[in-house]
Amino acid sequence: MNWFTGILLFGVVVVLVVAGLGLLGARRWAKATQVIHARLEALRRPARPGVYDPRDIEGLPAPVQRHFRAVLTPGQPMVTALTLEHTGQFNMSPGGEQWKPFTSHQRVVVQRPGFLWDARIAMLPGLPVRVHDSYADGRGLLHAAVLGLFPVADLEGGGELARGELMRFFAEAAWYPTALLPSQGVQWTAVDEHSANATLTDGALALTLLFRFDDAGMVRSVLAQARGRMVGQEIKMAPWEGTWSNHQRIDGMTVPLTGEVAWLLPEGRKTYWRGTVTSLAYEWST
Repeated sequence: MNWFTGILLFGVVVVLVVAGLGLLGARRWAKATQVIHARLEALRRPARPGVYDPRDIEGLPAPVQRHFRAVLTPGQPMVTALTLEHTGQFNMSPGGEQWKPFTSHQRVVVQRPGFLWDARIAMLPGLPVRVHDSYADGRGLLHAAVLGLFPVADLEGGGELARGELMRFFAEAAWYPTALLPSQGVQWTAVDEHSANATLTDGALALTLLFRFDDAGMVRSVLAQARGRMVGQEIKMAPWEGTWSNHQRIDGMTVPLTGEVAWLLPEGRKTYWRGTVTSLAYEWST
């Protein structure tokens, strides 16, 4: 056997090993995904009332009223759950630019608030990082593993982790705008003609985000003054913002199909997620 044949055989063995590990990781990941989905469904509650009545928004700040009039249809059933798929890019570098393509599947339950973002980030051909980012039953979860087997992040619990995940659920409510209605538990306070603060409570957690609207009433951005950011093995607080665009009419509601998410750091804006919704399916109260 010459050196070339030896290298070729070694390469074949490596490919087969990686492929086998990938299949094993995919099976284990699917089981973990099913467990989280079951938690979300076990906590699911019906929406009350069952439909949107424009009288419900009387007395809200002017930009918030304009928003609901623009994005909802009178008599619109309340969203109780939805399933989304995304494509986009994720910046894997904490301090630089290392953008990698991702695809993801997301399940959201509106009452009680919860979601699971199940993503596959292509680090190298045949070497994906799988990610679970979730909020359920007042607890947050962040689990990332190469091939779904070798963890690079594994966090679960309450505190700032849970608070940060509930912030994500709240900021993404532009995809399920009936969840922002006062009848669904959200409290609004005026800021100016294009923005208002919204407060959401889930169990022991309560948080307030700043929603900014454009002239047409669409959500332009959502800002948290402080959200927990992983820096090494520590969680440090920093302002956090999601921006929305490409609003389209779907099933009687107007929702954004593209977005970006960024940390607002002293050294400047640090965008780390850019995505587009490729599939969106709603479940309704009626």
